[in-house]
Amino acid sequence: MKNILTLLLILISVYSLSAQKKRARDFGIDFGVLKTGPLNAITDVPGVKVGHFTLNEGTDIRTGVTAILPIEENIFQSKVPAAIYVGNGFGKLAGYTQVEELGSIETPILLTNTLAVSTAIDALVDYTLNNPENKDVKSVNAVVGETNDGGLNDIRARVLTKEDMFKAIKNAKSGKVEEGNVGAGTGTMCLGYKGGIGTASRVLPKSKGGYTLGVLVQSNFGGVLQIGGIPVGQMLGNHKFKNIDEAYKEDGSCMMVIITDAPLNAKNLKRLAARAMLGLSRTGGMAANGSGDYVIAISTAKDLRIPYSTSEIFETFKVLNNNNLDLLFQACVETTEEAIINSLFAAEDSEGFNGFKGKALPIEKVTELLKK
Repeated sequence: MKNILTLLLILISVYSLSAQKKRARDFGIDFGVLKTGPLNAITDVPGVKVGHFTLNEGTDIRTGVTAILPIEENIFQSKVPAAIYVGNGFGKLAGYTQVEELGSIETPILLTNTLAVSTAIDALVDYTLNNPENKDVKSVNAVVGETNDGGLNDIRARVLTKEDMFKAIKNAKSGKVEEGNVGAGTGTMCLGYKGGIGTASRVLPKSKGGYTLGVLVQSNFGGVLQIGGIPVGQMLGNHKFKNIDEAYKEDGSCMMVIITDAPLNAKNLKRLAARAMLGLSRTGGMAANGSGDYVIAISTAKDLRIPYSTSEIFETFKVLNNNNLDLLFQACVETTEEAIINSLFAAEDSEGFNGFKGKALPIEKVTELLKK
C-alpha cells in the first residue's frame, strides 16, 4: 500500500510539473511543418552548451549574461564557419567585421546588456588567453551581442563584472535550456510584454541529411504581437502603436543565434541567417528604427573546422549546395518564430528600476483567443 501511495505521489508530482510548463507547445500551439529535436532547444545540436548568469539585486538591478559554446573543443584552435546578418543595425555587436571578413568564429558567444559589452569582450579575451593551448595567441576576436535592458534595469550602474561573464561560461551545459527571465533576458521586454531568453530546434528527415538546427534568442523588441498569424497584440490592445498619435517608444533589439551541424560555408550561413528575420516578422516584429536586430549563424560540422595553425596550403571540404538549403531555411524561420514566442511564454512579471513593471504575457487570455 505504501509503495502504491508513493507511486501516486510521484505521478501527481510529474503531472503538476508538466502542467506548469510555460512553453508554447505545452498549450497546444504548433509552429510550422518540421519536427523538433528532443529538447526543442539549441542544445539539440551535438556539442552545444548554454549557460546563464542572472543578477536580480535590490529594486533596480535586473540584468545578466548568457553564454553559448558552439563546440566542446577549444574553439580558438578549431574555429567554426560563421556569418552575421544585420536586420537593423542600431546595436553594438562586437566582433562583426572579422567574422564578415574571414567567415569564422573563434570564441564562445556572450549575450548581455548594451553597456556591458566591453566587459564581456574583456572576459572572452581572458578566457581565450588563459587556455594553455593558446599560449602563443596575441589577437582574439571576441563576439558579444547585446540588447538594452534599461527599462527594468539600472543599466547606467554597470554592475556586471568579468567574473559574472566567467560564471555564465562556467555554467554552460548541454541539455535543457532555461528560458524567460534569466541571463541576458533578465531585464528585457518584447512586443509589449516581458521578454527574455527563448530557444527551439528542428531536425531534418534522414533522407535530407538528418541535420539539426537550433536557435536561441534574447528578445527585446517592439511591434504588434502575432502568434500563428493571429494579431494577439492588437486583440489585447497592447502593442507599440496603441497610442498612434503619441511618440513611439524606443525598441531594444533582438539577438538571434543559429547553430546547425549541417555543412554550410559562410556564404550560405549568411543566407540562412537572413531567414531568421522572417521568423521575427512572423511574431509581429518590424525591425524598428531603434532596434538592433542581429543574427549569428554557425555550422559545427567537424569536416569544416578551421585550424588556428596548419601547414596545408589548400582547404578541402564538402558543403551543401544551394539546391539543398530550403529545408534549413524553413527550419530557421520556424525555430526563430517559436524561440521568440517561447521567450514570452516563459517570462514572468518583473518590477525594476524606478518602479518600471514588465508584465508577463497573459497566457490564459492568449490561449483563449487562439482557440477562438
